[in-house]
Amino acid sequence: MNLKNKLIIITGASSGIGLACAHECAKRGANLVLAARQYVKICEIASDIQNQYGVKVLAIQTDVSKEEDCIQLIKQSAYTFGKIDVLINNAGISMRALFADLDLEVIKKVMDVNFWGTVYCTKYAMPYLLETKGTVVGVSSIAGFKGLPGRTGYSASKFAVNGFLESLRIENLKTGLNVLLACPGFTASNIRNVALNNSAQSQGETSMLEDKMMTAEQVAIKILDGIEKHKRQLIMTSQGKLTVFLQKFLPAVLDNLVYNHFKQEKNPLIN
Repeated sequence: MNLKNKLIIITGASSGIGLACAHECAKRGANLVLAARQYVKICEIASDIQNQYGVKVLAIQTDVSKEEDCIQLIKQSAYTFGKIDVLINNAGISMRALFADLDLEVIKKVMDVNFWGTVYCTKYAMPYLLETKGTVVGVSSIAGFKGLPGRTGYSASKFAVNGFLESLRIENLKTGLNVLLACPGFTASNIRNVALNNSAQSQGETSMLEDKMMTAEQVAIKILDGIEKHKRQLIMTSQGKLTVFLQKFLPAVLDNLVYNHFKQEKNPLIN
C-alpha cells in the first residue's frame, strides 16, 4: 500500500506514538483525521502538520471510551474525505497498582479506553475499510502476550485487543481487509506519567527509565512500514520477541524473569 493520498484516522493523536504516527503519515503523503480528547491541542497539531507537510488534516475531539464519540468520528471522517483507508487504534491508558490494592474503577477505565475504544472505532469504520480494502491497526503491547505485575487491567485490555483483532483477521481473510497487530516494547512517552494509580488517579511520574526505551518516532516508522507492507503482526524489540518465545515454551521461567525485572522499578510494587 502506497500511503500517498490515503485517508488515515489516528486515535490518541495528541502525544506519544499517536503524534509520531501523525507526522510519519504526513511525511508519506497521507491525509489525516486526528482524534483526541484535548480539542485545542489536537487542532494546533493538525494545523502544524498541514502547514509543514501540505496534506489535509482534520481534528475531531474524541473520547474513544464513548461509543457516540466514535460514531461521530467515523461519520465526520467519511463525510469529509469520502473514504477511509486506514484506522490506527492507538488511544490508550495504562495503570500501576497491585490488584489487591486497587479500586475496580481502575480496570473499568482502562478497559473502556483500550479495548472498547478499539472495538467502537473499528465497528463503525468497517464498511468504509471493506470498501477500500484498507487496514485496521491495533497498537497493542507485549503486555498482551504476558501479564505484567502491577498492570492487571492494562494486560487484560491488551490481551482482549489481541484476541479481538486476531478473530477479526480470520473473519476477513477473503475480504481484502488487512489487520495489523502492532506491539511495541516499552516506549518513551507520557503514558506512564498519566497511568492510573490504585484509586484511578494519574500517578504523575513514571516508574521506569525512559532513556533506555524505544522512541515514539521509531515505533511510528515500524507501524507505517507494516501498513505499507500489509504485515499481520509486529513485535518490535528483541526483548519482546524473546518474551513471546518464552511464554510459549518456558512460561514458568518467564514468570521469574518478569518478576525480577519489575522488582527493579523505581518504588517497586513487588519485592
